[in-house]
Amino acid sequence: MTHPFLDLPPLSAERFAAIEDGVARLLDTRQDVLITQGEALLPLEGAIRAAAGPGTVALNVITGPYGQTFGNWLRDAGATVHDLSVPFHTAATAEQIREAFAEHPEIDFVSLVHAEAATGNTNPVAEIGEAVRAQGALFYLDAVASVGAEPVLPDAWGVDLCVIGAQKAMGGPAGVSAISVSERAWTRMAANPNAPRRSYLSLLDWKERWIDAGRTALPHAPAQLEMLALEACLERIESAGLQTVMARHRRAALATRAGAVALGGGLEPYVYEERDAAPVATTLRVPSGVAASDLVARALATDPTLPLAAGGGALAKEMIRVNHYGPDATPGAVQNSLAALGAALAEQGLPVDPAAARRAAELAWG
Repeated sequence: MTHPFLDLPPLSAERFAAIEDGVARLLDTRQDVLITQGEALLPLEGAIRAAAGPGTVALNVITGPYGQTFGNWLRDAGATVHDLSVPFHTAATAEQIREAFAEHPEIDFVSLVHAEAATGNTNPVAEIGEAVRAQGALFYLDAVASVGAEPVLPDAWGVDLCVIGAQKAMGGPAGVSAISVSERAWTRMAANPNAPRRSYLSLLDWKERWIDAGRTALPHAPAQLEMLALEACLERIESAGLQTVMARHRRAALATRAGAVALGGGLEPYVYEERDAAPVATTLRVPSGVAASDLVARALATDPTLPLAAGGGALAKEMIRVNHYGPDATPGAVQNSLAALGAALAEQGLPVDPAAARRAAELAWG
């Protein structure tokens, strides 16, 4: 008996390289692109450990939990780290970055998360990139949540290490990820004696055995099913048009935000300013006396497929996430999520207006 997932011919090096080229087109980059065989934490950690070490002075921008993780990795690598912590309900600014450079002119590495799906904010990378270029620092960007929901342009923004994953706005697999690497980032890695080698974290191993060798022989067996899923994901985005996919996510965010405000019941946007709100997911603050995790559980009891989650850690008490990304960036997913949240709030005895929420979401979607 044959099986469509199991009885497949081996993935060729040529096809693997073609999928990498598809990622490069998605990012509009001429940098080297590597598809790494694991979830995005693999290249995120690998890039920091390759490019940072003793002697590195890093500015680590924290607008959510991933920024905190990057600071830990940088310290583990031996870097001196200056954290720039920004309230999770807002975004970092280029002026804050410039002020950090003025205070610490020795900074030569900047780490930033583009969009924090966990907190619902997004950072103005184009403006921050200008400040980083003026400093001459290496620029590391986590664009896992933003790619597919908003522009991600490593070349135009001066990003040296840009990591993406397909599992959110791209609507693809979680088991493979990708990173674009500038020439000066490769130079920094090659000069770092502590950069991982002969390791699953080693980007330099992939460069030498794959890119420098002409991408003709894969260093090891690829994650075939995930690679084919990524290929299909890229083809779907190219067919629909990246601008169309991003517009759908923006509409979903606007509709969710407007609908939640009109719903009432004490729900409020967690990210104060619309300009700071990420298109990939909308976070909402629950009213005092209501636990977000309990409200989400009540909403999911009516429909477990809704893209709703409570915030992580301490945020589980106060934050709800509407994860309107990928296949859930639709009017139906937004409307159904608002309706379920309204019903859950009503069960708590809070006044809600589901009809107003529906009208506001429809109007915002356009």
